[in-house]
Order: sequence, then structure tokens, then C-alpha cells
Amino acid sequence: MERVLDDIEFLARSANRVDVLRLVADRPHTRVELAEATDASQPTLGRILHDFEGRRWIAHESAGYSATATGRLVAEGLTELSRCLETEHKLRELLEWLPVEQLDFDLRRLQTARVTVPTQTRPGAPVGRVIECIEAADSVTVLSHAFNDRTLEAVADWVDAGGTFEGVFSVTAITSVTDDDALAHQLNQLAESQRASLSLYDGPVPLAVTLTEDVVSLLVRDEAGRLQAALDTDDPVVREWAETVYSEFHQKSRPLEVEQLNTDQFEG
Repeated sequence: MERVLDDIEFLARSANRVDVLRLVADRPHTRVELAEATDASQPTLGRILHDFEGRRWIAHESAGYSATATGRLVAEGLTELSRCLETEHKLRELLEWLPVEQLDFDLRRLQTARVTVPTQTRPGAPVGRVIECIEAADSVTVLSHAFNDRTLEAVADWVDAGGTFEGVFSVTAITSVTDDDALAHQLNQLAESQRASLSLYDGPVPLAVTLTEDVVSLLVRDEAGRLQAALDTDDPVVREWAETVYSEFHQKSRPLEVEQLNTDQFEG
């Protein structure tokens, strides 16, 4: 184990070492090509190549330096570790609120996810990002435990302009909307549209997921219900997961009838 840790420390001390190993694992490189690709000085590059040859990670051939079988193994491991750490750094501040129990996919799939967080100048940035995705789509599918005023207004206008909307919401999400006369009116218009289909789920909905043709968006809230981030990705595995989760909730939901909204007191 000590030798393994020594090699990890050896690589971690220099970004040039990592870059050189990845380059020669991809294809043979001459010393000149390596210098141009890494901006390493010739003395530095010479030491790196000497150390790699001593570990039998590279070999010098007519075409240049190339990785050996074990060198490629180390390079692949470095790439995988880098991907894991990049994803971890992206999710670190959100981990305490991320519904990981429901995220039935490898979290490394979120490596390229776009993360939008609130700022002082844009406290509603996460919702704004989801609305951007909705407005750029032709059809939208939503599973959520909340339906806030900005999203409801955006969806109502978007459906009125020709979009197709399908959503499964918890009863509490709809109840909170019907408690506000203006929002209740917008919800009623949405429910009456031929291009919208709303369903009620009688239990808790632990996720807020939006699917468009291009992306899957996940809203992350803290324990007080405050939005902390929006994550959106075009990863196909995440999309398959989101479609499966939505289907499972949809199968156990019931249609929201317009007549229910037109009663004096909506109770689900």
C-alpha cells in the first residue's frame, strides 16, 4: 500500500506528469509534441520521461513515447478518478439536500451537469433556469412537490403559445396554488387546456424533475423548502431514470379534474 500511495503522491505533485501520461496513453508523442502540448520546459519534461521509464509506464519507440500496458492502466485510472472528483466537487455543497436515495443512477452521470445556484442578484436563478429549458421546448413533463408562481405563469403562457405539458404533482403542491386566487385562476386555465394533462399523487413526492426534449432538470431544495440549485443534464442514463420515475408516479396518480378546481375549497 505504501508504494501505491507513493505513486499517487508522485503524480499528484505535478499536473505535467498527469498530462504527459494521458497524452502518451492516447497515442505516441515525440518530445517536441509533448513540450508543445504541456508547456513544460525541456529539463522538466526530461525528468518526467525518465521517471516514467523507471516505472515502466512508457516506452520510447520510433514514433515517439507511448504508454505501456501498465501505463495505460494508470492513465485510465487517473481519468476515472478525475471524473469522480469533478463530479464530487460539483455536488459537494448540495449533498445534504440532494435526494440521493431516489437517484437510482451512477452519480458520475452528473459530471457534465449544469448547476445553477441562487445569488444575491439572482435569488431565483434555479427556477429561472428551469423556465429557460421549458420555454425552449415543444413538450414538457414534470414530477414535483411544488408549483410556484413563476413556473406556473411560465407554463401557462407557454402552453397557450402551443406547448404540450404533462405533470404529476403532490396534492399539497396543488393546494398551495389554489389558496391564491390569481394562481388558482392560472391553474384553472392550464387544467382546461387540451394541451395540458395534470395528475395528482396522494403521497409525498420527493423529487422535482422536469423533462424536455433536450434536458432533464432537477430542482434541489433544503429542509425548509428553499431552492438551493437546479441541475440539468442531457445524459441519456439520467433521462432514462427520470422517465422511469415519472412513469411510476404517473401510474399511481389520478387525473386532476377541472371540476375539482372550481369548488370553493380544493382538498384534493
